[in-house]
Formats: sequence, structure tokens, C-alpha cells
Amino acid sequence: MYIAVVGLSHKTAPVEVREKLSIPEHQGEPAMTRLKACAHVEEVAILSTCNRMELYVVTNDTELGVREVTQFLADYSKLPLAYLRPYLFVLLHQDAVMHLMRVSAGLDSLVLGEGQILAQVKQAHKLGQQYGGVGRLLNQLLKQAISAGKRVRTETSIGTGAVSISSAAVELAQMKIPHLPTSRVTIVGAGKMSRLLVQHLLAKGAGHISVCNRSMERAEELASQFKEARLQLFPLDEMMPLIASSDLVFTSTAATEPILNRGKLEAECSPHRSLMLIDIAVPRNIHADVNELAHVQAFNVDDLKAVVAQNQESRRAMAMEAEALLEEELEAFDIWWRSLETVSTISSLREKVETIRAQELEKALSRLGSEFGEKHQEIIEALTKGIVNKILHDPMVQLRAQQDIETRRMAMQSLRMLFNLEVESPIG
Repeated sequence: MYIAVVGLSHKTAPVEVREKLSIPEHQGEPAMTRLKACAHVEEVAILSTCNRMELYVVTNDTELGVREVTQFLADYSKLPLAYLRPYLFVLLHQDAVMHLMRVSAGLDSLVLGEGQILAQVKQAHKLGQQYGGVGRLLNQLLKQAISAGKRVRTETSIGTGAVSISSAAVELAQMKIPHLPTSRVTIVGAGKMSRLLVQHLLAKGAGHISVCNRSMERAEELASQFKEARLQLFPLDEMMPLIASSDLVFTSTAATEPILNRGKLEAECSPHRSLMLIDIAVPRNIHADVNELAHVQAFNVDDLKAVVAQNQESRRAMAMEAEALLEEELEAFDIWWRSLETVSTISSLREKVETIRAQELEKALSRLGSEFGEKHQEIIEALTKGIVNKILHDPMVQLRAQQDIETRRMAMQSLRMLFNLEVESPIG
């Protein structure tokens, strides 16, 4: 079996392409079901965020498995394969493993060292287990990646002062609007990203913040975390009048289609009032046609790169330190992965020896006759099992512990020949 990752990210594709491949949680199960139905895909995990959509798969044939996953992405996004392919990246084996560890540690993020991605990897693992996409290999890989991400955050300082997408958005707003503390700010959405927006806006001195959300219960839950800020809460059907009276609007909802466009703004907003829109959602919440309005400035997640670049240099040395830790985590996973080669050989050897033990025990007991008591039979059975276990113990331990791949494979080959074992290695 082989591990591969096929996907795209903020490094390889613009937001207008990424949003078409975004797989929200409620579509995770059918997506995994379709992928696992592919002839060459054995396991699958989906990592879908605002900045990346990556499919981690275990495949029995690298070329054919990657081809099936790529075709799935084209079908799902309804984009021609020829158009989509230049935006995709494919990593195999150790490169795929290291990539996930770097992602989990925040080293591949738009904001170097950001911590939210670790929670997103944990969620990908949880959903993969829940929907049956994750098996033995990906389960161990995701666990190791999560462990690696935690280790980087506790053993290095890369997360210190690291901004999130939300804080980068607030920094952009502050750069463009010098009078942020007196501006009327509206946040559409009440999820984690919106909570971070409120947190960073308050830190920058914003004092007039409204939250507009479909679920008022969710909005009240968010407001309860910032009681002293006295956030104003509004239902989604009051969004347009609220935006019309705002100076700055952030959007961060899970909508799969734009909730704001030029037509809505023209109908509700005065052309004499300046308005800044910052959309940090993927798929985008704000249609690109709003840029056609002279009084509107609109930005999306890809526009945050300039802000983020200012904060990158100070953390590059920390990133080098983190890379060294990830090399250790990669080696640990690789040792575990390669040790799976021994499983079928060990199982076959134990099965063969156990068959011989059982046959010889049966012969011995038949010779002893029926007068031989049941307690004596149990003692002899335990004795023969103990002998077998002690004989097999050292060879099995040594085989599993052997880190040199070629030495281990030669040892397995010798065992198969000496004991006439017919086994198939589970690792390609």
C-alpha cells in the first residue's frame, strides 16, 4: 500500500478555484463513499479549509489511485480536468507524510505558525473515523501529524504572536481605515472565525461592532464571550439595512453561494457612503462584481498575503527549528509504517508453528489414551504453547526492531524460505 495526497492550496490556486473544491462537513460522508468506491483507493481523509483542500489516500497503485482521485476532484468541482490539473499538487509516500506534518504544525499555512489548522486536522481525523474513510495507515498518520503539530507548538515559539486569518483581516482593515475605533463594523457570521474577528477588533479599539447571523442562538453564544463589548446582534434578514449603515463589513459564513453582490448593494446602500468589505470565507460570501461600485472596496482571503508577508520573516528561524522536530516525527512514522512489512510474515510463521503444535499435541494425547485426565491435558497444552511462544519471541522482536529496510527484508526472505511460508507483503 502507498500513501498519497492530491490537492490544492493558497500556494497553488486562487480563491475562485479553491472555493469550487471546498468540501463542507455535511458533504464529507458522500465524498468519502465515492472515493472509497474507486478501485484503487483503500482509505481516504479529507482536509478542507479556507486555504486548502487536500485528499489523503492509501492506494494499492499510485498512478491509477492518483488518477481516480484527480477525476473525482474534476467531477466534484465541475471543472474540466485540463483546466483543474495545473492547480493541483500530488505528493507520494514520505513527501505526503511530511506535508501533512508541516500542515498540522502550521508551517504550510498562509499565516506561518497559525494554530487553527491543528484543530482542523483533528476534525479531519474524527470525520474520517466516523465516516469509515480512515483505516489503519491513515489513522496512524493523522495521529502522528496531530502529535507533531502539538509538539511544534509546545517546543518552539513559532506560535508566539502568530496571526490568524481573522487577525490578518483586521490588520488589513486598520491599514485601510485609520479611524477604526470610531467606525461602524458589521460581522456576518458567528463561527470561530467571527469570534477571532471580534477578539482582534476589540484589541484594535473598535467600539461599534454588530454581529448578523442566521441563528440568533449562535450569535448570542458568541456575544456571551465578550460581555463587556456589548455587541449588537441582528438576524440575517436584517443584513442589508445593517450593511447600509456600516463603514466596514467582514463576512465569514458557511454559505456555498455569495450572500452579497452588486445588485443588493446598489439597492440598499448610498453611493455617497464609502464601504469596505473583507470576505474571509471560502467559498466566497461576496461576489466579485461588488468591485464595480466606485464607493466600495472589497477584499478576499487572497488579498491578505501582503499583510501576512510583513509577519513572516520574524518566524522563519522558528520554522527551521520546527522542521527539525518534524524530521523526528517523520522517522517515527516511517519506522512504524515499514514495520508493517513484517506483519504478514510473522502471522504466517505463527500460524504454521501453531498448526504443527496442535497436530503433535493431538497425536500425543491420543497415544496417552482416555484415562489421561482433563487437568493433565490442560497442563500439556499450556506447556506446548509456552514453548512455542518462547521460541518465536526473540525472532519476532528482532524482526520488528530492525530499522534497516534491506536487512529486514533479507531476514523476512530467509524466514519464508526456511519455513516454506507463502505470504504477500502489505507494503508496496
